[in-house]
Amino acid sequence: MTDNFDSQQDSGSPLDFAVDQQSRVTMAMVRRAVARGDGVLAYQPVVQADRTEHVAFHEGLIRIIDETGRIVPLRDFMPLAETTELGRQIDCMSLTLGLKSLAEEPSLRLSINMSARSIGYPAWLRILRDGIAQDDSIGERLILEITESSAMGMPEVVGRFMQELQAHGVSFALDDFGAGYTSFRYLRDFCFDMIKIDGQFIREIAGQRDNQVLTRALQSIAHHFDMFTVAESVETADDAAFLIDMGIDCLQGYYFGAPTIVPPWRSPNTAAKRN
Repeated sequence: MTDNFDSQQDSGSPLDFAVDQQSRVTMAMVRRAVARGDGVLAYQPVVQADRTEHVAFHEGLIRIIDETGRIVPLRDFMPLAETTELGRQIDCMSLTLGLKSLAEEPSLRLSINMSARSIGYPAWLRILRDGIAQDDSIGERLILEITESSAMGMPEVVGRFMQELQAHGVSFALDDFGAGYTSFRYLRDFCFDMIKIDGQFIREIAGQRDNQVLTRALQSIAHHFDMFTVAESVETADDAAFLIDMGIDCLQGYYFGAPTIVPPWRSPNTAAKRN
């Protein structure tokens, strides 16, 4: 079975052609959706570890909607879109929606994902600067999340950008910390406000000694640089209890709330709709 499967993976095989064809179809569909503005944010709570009933902030996760009203899974297009202008357009949509939510709800603190590549994209920068200029409190309630791989790919650009925006009160989170190959020299220079420890180290941490050791090491690095820690992908009571005892600052995951396209601050008693 292995030999037959491997042979299908050769360049030009029918399986490769089918995968490439599906990718092209998906990318074209996403481009049309973005051009129409068919996107929403799904909000997921990030709670304080010492008071889990209190939400520290929400993360706004972009959702792209196709012609049928279906939400297109991010994994089907984002890895390809990230390196193209489509990725920049998606970042623009996400930021626009996030800034709109912040303007509408004065009590909201919200994180929005971005690629370091968008720092050099004029339209994205214009949206950001116009958004934080309209109200001083918006910048103070905005958190920009940059993935570790994205930030380390262009450290000088990211560092200058962070210094400029932090002067306006904007906070920065290093997303998926531990998933890539962090240069600790750059981590020192960046001065992120918080790190989000990648879910691969968090899932089943209560029973996985290796995950416990690795997460403690990442936590120690973050605290050394005076950064808050957020544990991603917290899915069980046992994992949450272990992380709280360990001293993690904030927790995020399905155990505390699924992403919902219905803003929780508008409908606090509405059960989260998973997206």
